[in-house]
Amino acid sequence: MGIGYRDLAALLREAVQRGDYTEGSTLPKQDQIATEHGVNINTVRQAVRLLESEGLVTPVRRRGTVVRPRLAMRRLGADRYAKSKWKSGLVAFAADREAAGRTWAPGDQTNDVRLAKADAETANALGLAPGTPVYERARLVTEAGVPTHTLTSYYRPEDVEGTPLVDPTPGPAGQGGGFAILTGRGLEPDTITETVHARMPTPDETRLLRLPAGEPVMVLHRTTFTDGGRPIEFARGVHAASRFTWSYTFKIPE
Repeated sequence: MGIGYRDLAALLREAVQRGDYTEGSTLPKQDQIATEHGVNINTVRQAVRLLESEGLVTPVRRRGTVVRPRLAMRRLGADRYAKSKWKSGLVAFAADREAAGRTWAPGDQTNDVRLAKADAETANALGLAPGTPVYERARLVTEAGVPTHTLTSYYRPEDVEGTPLVDPTPGPAGQGGGFAILTGRGLEPDTITETVHARMPTPDETRLLRLPAGEPVMVLHRTTFTDGGRPIEFARGVHAASRFTWSYTFKIPE
């Protein structure tokens, strides 16, 4: 009895993990795989589709089935928000890049600002009634032209009106980004609550982040408070899961 497509997928998966096919390399043509393993071409197609759904390989036009790169950007935990960073002009996504030994430029971040009505989640985070007007600042962040994540922040209008946070110019909102601007308004960030969960992307997220079949996203919710406990920003981030590792260092509480 010949091997099934799941068995063939396991063999190909092991070959990739063993390094027989390196990141960015192309798997043999499907008819070659069929001949080598004594299976029909339909079995090969099913096996490759299974590996695609796992995010291990991706089809590339005129190249074939390519092994996806696994080098992820290290996303800092609390250190990315260190006051020493944004008070010296370094925004959080740039802190991640520098920690990973990578370069960045202001053009790596788009910027779309509008006045919107707070949904229930945003309203709850900012202590407002649902439907209250808030400023929405949506960014798409790229590295070498490849999207890595989106981040959308929401602010009370009275906190940011007339500041660079409502300026739609692409790139960070000036030296130090939003935290520096809020500090200048007497609203210095002091405490952050973050929650992270994984899910499959929506069709719009798949398109925007150029995600291959089978890749999930990591969703970040962040609420930032002053030392008096006043919420000054609520943010949602959607990250391509394979493009980040998440690293936190902290002292264990007693």
